[in-house]
Amino acid sequence: MRTFLSLLICALPIFAAPPNVVFIVGDDQAWTDYGFMGHPHIQTPHLDKLAGESLRFDRGYVPSSLCRASLATMITGLFPHQHKITSNDPPIPPGVKPADAMKNETYLADRAKMVALFEKSPNLPKLLAAKGYVSLQAGKWWEGNACRCGGFTEGMTHGDPAKGGRHGDAGLAVGRQGLKEVTDFIDTAARDSKPFFVWYAPMMPHTPHNPPERLFKKYRGKSESEFVAKYWAMCEWFDETVGEVLGHLEKQKLAGDTLVIYLHDNGWIQDPKKNQYAAKSKRSPHDGGVRTPILVRWPGKVKPGKSEVLAQSIDLVPTALAAAGLSPVADMPGVNLLDAKAVAGRTALFGEIFEHNAVDIADPAANLQYRWVIDGHTKLILPNPARLPDARPELYDLKTDPTEEKNLVAAKPDEVARLTKKLNDWWPAK
Repeated sequence: MRTFLSLLICALPIFAAPPNVVFIVGDDQAWTDYGFMGHPHIQTPHLDKLAGESLRFDRGYVPSSLCRASLATMITGLFPHQHKITSNDPPIPPGVKPADAMKNETYLADRAKMVALFEKSPNLPKLLAAKGYVSLQAGKWWEGNACRCGGFTEGMTHGDPAKGGRHGDAGLAVGRQGLKEVTDFIDTAARDSKPFFVWYAPMMPHTPHNPPERLFKKYRGKSESEFVAKYWAMCEWFDETVGEVLGHLEKQKLAGDTLVIYLHDNGWIQDPKKNQYAAKSKRSPHDGGVRTPILVRWPGKVKPGKSEVLAQSIDLVPTALAAAGLSPVADMPGVNLLDAKAVAGRTALFGEIFEHNAVDIADPAANLQYRWVIDGHTKLILPNPARLPDARPELYDLKTDPTEEKNLVAAKPDEVARLTKKLNDWWPAK
């Protein structure tokens, strides 16, 4: 049997040319909700095929289960407390209704300050540009204008609040309304012999759950809940768009020269009684919110295989940079997923959950709800008493209790103390 170390090839200097890089980022989907992860009803044939062709990290994670913070980590390679994009939105000014916030000058000024904070961090499009890459943003994007603020050479998102800019604006059409921007960009880059980076992050299967009727009918008989059936159908609809992107790479004979990385931004457990997520999913520190499969495909360079080693979205930027022959920035805490020794040597992951609307946009600790750590299969969730005074620590054995039902805090005080020290050594949040 092959060992995990034998699944990877870490000989990047011998590669003649840097690969194209494609990030495919799902939006609001649980780690269980794929065919290749064993879901009994959801069909995801294109992602199943990608998983079979990839180095597959089933124990992948994002540090934070809210989309803006999570996406900022994927593009910077930094934890939210490092890049300071911890929350989706700034504070609502006193006396202002949330529905009117986007018309408030103080609120809009704080939104601009958040984007300016993001711009202080390194990001992948700007770093790849040093190697001659062209880049495209398509889909979710919170950080202002995708080109001016994000460093992409082309982008769908203008980011102007006066024209509806918040989390993607025109980019949110991609996937649901076709992929022309993505396929045209790929074709132009190939014609110009330019290495390219594509950020394909459609707002799918994210709400609105409005799948094609053909898919809704397919799943309606598989669930007593209309809400669950629509969510399942959205997962397959998203999968179809992934198939289109990967199929276009094949059609243009670019698949062999392209590093594809797949994951989702945060989890989603559908509430069967309403159009909302259930507990222990989005915005929570539980695996239903922070766990995601991470798939890495590079035909002929990375051998397909399945790993139970821990991986995290902080690893995406170091991996892409290494494939391009570049070094990560010193502050980046992730590892190159193509480096077998580095990945196998990891024993622990860390994460942090914050308020949806920041308390203080410049101070991550002021917005903190939870920190969490996974060491092997043991997970500690530590609430911040300043924000959640009634919450209590939680300790789980993920190997025997993957849905985190049995809190072991009272039974294992020594483990709580040990893992609390690990969290404080990582980020004391003061």
